[in-house]
Amino acid sequence: MCLAIPGQVVKLMEDQIALIDYGGTRREANVMYVRPKLGDWVIVHAGFALQILDEEEARETLALWDEALDAFRQEMAG
Repeated sequence: MCLAIPGQVVKLMEDQIALIDYGGTRREANVMYVRPKLGDWVIVHAGFALQILDEEEARETLALWDEALDAFRQEMAG
């Protein structure tokens, strides 16, 4: 199973590639399907940006991921 995580476009490059920031980790993604602007939030899956999100929705999604990670850590700690 693959998970799509919101990230913010920090640089638009040639050949429909953008640099996406995932909270400190940056990766390139193909943006041919959504054509974002600098600063847009996108959902990336398998190296392709599939959807543009508004900032509020992106932050809410990231907060849910943080809650899930915290719950997992607590469960693993016993």
